[in-house]
Amino acid sequence: MKVRVDPELCQGHTLCAMRAPAMFELSDIDGHSHAVLEQVPPDQEAAVAEAAGSCPEQAIVLY
Repeated sequence: MKVRVDPELCQGHTLCAMRAPAMFELSDIDGHSHAVLEQVPPDQEAAVAEAAGSCPEQAIVLY
């Protein structure tokens, strides 16, 4: 599984970083999220899927 955050959709709600702190970081400048790694390690897949489902803007893309 791979993950990315659409910067046009992200509004910086921080829910992804709360659900999967090892996989998402927030910008110090605007608070928007980005994925730490594109390739999701198997032990992080459930947390990343939960983060994607909890994003109010649906900015997290799994592929």
